[in-house]
Amino acid sequence: MNLQEIESAKITILVDNITDRLLPSSSIVKRPPMISNQTISKSPIAEHGFSALLEISYVHENATKTNKFLFDTGVSKDGIVNNSDVLGINLEDIETIILSHGHFDHISGLISTLRRLKKSVEIIAHPEAFLRRWLVYPNGNKARMDFLNEEEINQAGGIIRKVDKISFLPRNANMHSQKKTNHANNRVMITGEIPRVTKFEKGFPLQYKEQDNEIDLVPDPLVSDDQALIMNVRNKGLIILTGCGHAGIINTIKFAKKVTGIEKIYCVIGGFHLSGQDYEDSIPLTMAELTSVDPQHIVPCHCTGWKATNKIIDTMPEKFIQSSVGSTFYFEA
Repeated sequence: MNLQEIESAKITILVDNITDRLLPSSSIVKRPPMISNQTISKSPIAEHGFSALLEISYVHENATKTNKFLFDTGVSKDGIVNNSDVLGINLEDIETIILSHGHFDHISGLISTLRRLKKSVEIIAHPEAFLRRWLVYPNGNKARMDFLNEEEINQAGGIIRKVDKISFLPRNANMHSQKKTNHANNRVMITGEIPRVTKFEKGFPLQYKEQDNEIDLVPDPLVSDDQALIMNVRNKGLIILTGCGHAGIINTIKFAKKVTGIEKIYCVIGGFHLSGQDYEDSIPLTMAELTSVDPQHIVPCHCTGWKATNKIIDTMPEKFIQSSVGSTFYFEA
């Protein structure tokens, strides 16, 4: 499918598991300052969740254009709003919100974000992101996960669009007729459901879904709603932005290369879901595949986990960039 080039992508981490105020800036990443106006700057909060603000720039119809999107909304009700205020980031010009999947650590700040926007905003999610799900452990311990409430979203100004296949952003150029190919403006690909082709990427075995009620639970390990964003930076290759990567980071990369026809990977950034005892045996196999893919930059976030992150550092130290809440990554042609 035709994923058109962009000139640049700016990705700001609004919610992530860690914040490190001593990290240095570089040509690729700008860190929030420790000191402002001779005082210690207020610190953003870190929490077990993910949200990234994406701004792209490109040339379309002989003019330079920019669009701003929000990918996921974090784990707490007000974390994303708090951090955007601390970092001096304006959320009100967000055009579209994309949810990587329906888990609580990626959706819980949605309502407060919509209220901050004070306008109607389209929300793109896989249909299964709205399932009512539970965590069920082998010892029988279980807990219901927070879920997306469609009525509450609508009341807060969200316009829900359920899509399980590939779609594109910006939506204002694509929401009417896809037949107008001469006016196509396909700059960000939303993968929709990602095929599972590797043998070692397991999904999320602890996940169950309600069949008819909260008593009738059935296994739902695939997290079929897991999706990623893909961009094609001119002369550099693909940026792949994931939320948790429940589909498997290697499955996601393979799918991105297949559907775009582009082999070169510029950056892989986001959660790779390699944290926890159940996933540790997948780390060597994942690393072997990542080494073969040979991206220019790797930015593990959120649920990647320390063991996998350390393995990335050991194996590809020149490619690794540390994530931290408030960091802004600049990827340019």
